[in-house]
Amino acid sequence: MSLNELKKRIDSTSKTAQITKAMQMVSASKYNRMVENSKSYFVYSNRIKQMVAHIGKQQFDLLDNGTPINDDIVNYVDFHDMLLTRPVKKIGYLIITSDKGLAGSYNSSVLKSVERMFEQDHKDSSEVVVLAIGEPIVKFCKENNYEVVHELHHLPDNPSFTDVQKLVRTAVELFKKQVFDALYVCYNHHLGPLSFQFRADQILPVSELELADAVEEADTNIDYLIEPDETAVLDLLLPQYAESQIYGAIIDAKTTEHASRMNAMRSATDNAFEMIDNLQQKYHQERQVKVTNEILEIINGANALEDNKEGNK
Repeated sequence: MSLNELKKRIDSTSKTAQITKAMQMVSASKYNRMVENSKSYFVYSNRIKQMVAHIGKQQFDLLDNGTPINDDIVNYVDFHDMLLTRPVKKIGYLIITSDKGLAGSYNSSVLKSVERMFEQDHKDSSEVVVLAIGEPIVKFCKENNYEVVHELHHLPDNPSFTDVQKLVRTAVELFKKQVFDALYVCYNHHLGPLSFQFRADQILPVSELELADAVEEADTNIDYLIEPDETAVLDLLLPQYAESQIYGAIIDAKTTEHASRMNAMRSATDNAFEMIDNLQQKYHQERQVKVTNEILEIINGANALEDNKEGNK
């Protein structure tokens, strides 16, 4: 490779490093913002969970060593379908991927985990219903003959509930209409800036054990004043609780996405600088060889002239 070619490669790689560095900084800013939003939202969603658990404990015997809900009570409430486990014929999966690239193994990790889970838990694709966020999971489902009942694309970097409201409420309504008998949210859970873990969280039916844990964590000194009655409040709160859990998973997944893109851009920047160092080293070596050859040519030319002079004598 000539010196000019090496210089051009160094210049182009330097420009690439500048771009990836800028993208890394942008992703870091988005990541930090999402971390703060996640912390704030967790307080809200946890409070709803505690309220549902607290009121549910008053109205039903949900937490009595796993005792099923009393059938006589279930017969006259509207929200029992969100609490009562029914025979599972189909399972709904709300699966979160990203339409954007440059995020390392973010999407491939979800797809590989989902594929493995489907193969282990289902005999065929007829047992699966998918609500898809992002083109990667839509493409995966089409290639493997899984039914997609709802799609959502191009989520904002910091999605509000309004951005996902239609999808979230569709998921809850489809469960209530018995299109599927259980709902799981599948996503990459944020563990830290450098790591994540695939999760498949059951959202519906609402788990009694999960509510039991919420009651134990709750402030037992709180005395709720309920109007008009527990049944009416639970009828309103349970859908909100399920929606809050789904939205919380979407925020969690977005946080992981920004972290993955930040790390991918950091790796790309580091690789670019390493390549620049190698190219510069090669450039200096080639330049040194060229200079040495030029000096040798001058010396050889001078020696030839000297020999000619001696020959003429």
